[in-house]
Amino acid sequence: MNRHLEELIELSKLDKSIDEFNPLIKMAQKKLDKKVIKRDEIYKKVSNINSIIEDINSKIDSLENQIKSIKEQLTLSVAKERAIKSEKEMQALQMETELAKEKLSFANEEIDRLNRVLETKEEELLEANKELDKAEIDLAKVSDEVSQKLASIDKEKAKLYAKRDSKIRDIDQKILSFYEKIRIWAGNTTVVPVRKQACYGCYMKLNDSAYVEVIKSEDICTCHHCGRILYIEPQSVEEEA
Repeated sequence: MNRHLEELIELSKLDKSIDEFNPLIKMAQKKLDKKVIKRDEIYKKVSNINSIIEDINSKIDSLENQIKSIKEQLTLSVAKERAIKSEKEMQALQMETELAKEKLSFANEEIDRLNRVLETKEEELLEANKELDKAEIDLAKVSDEVSQKLASIDKEKAKLYAKRDSKIRDIDQKILSFYEKIRIWAGNTTVVPVRKQACYGCYMKLNDSAYVEVIKSEDICTCHHCGRILYIEPQSVEEEA
């Protein structure tokens, strides 16, 4: 087999081995991303409950201020009774007093209702914070696992890249450039075997003359259909002979 072709076959195998780490990296990152999303969803839940609690407390404060104001109004009404000189004034004061008492009753009832809602939300917040704590622990655990996994992958990739760098130093630069141009679009199918007289990149059948050229391996041959670099596996030659 042509020496340059052998070098490209070996280079192609190295590139494929390097690229095979990509799905592992994506898988590890996806696992981490799921934990981050779950943690963030719970954090958002906690934040929403806190906002509701804050809003309830604000409403309670406002109602308590109303109650204070109404009580002051009722106190003044008692004082006004002493200065009343007519039945009409008395009726007006009584209506004002009744309205104030209704407002006072509503405000107290609303505070009771809001306190019940507040109690429920505080229980929800307690549970949500427990979920958040667990999610943070799970995230930290998975993050550590993923970091170790990626560190291991980086170590293995570094070894392969070192082999690749060593390999390309021995390859003719024109041939390497030719390989790299094809690899841009063909990826890990840049160099493919011919089996049953077909290119195993595009799976199109080669004509007889092209097939003979590949078998001879005197030069670097490319598929006439797709342009990938072709080679014959030793066992293929024996099987098809």
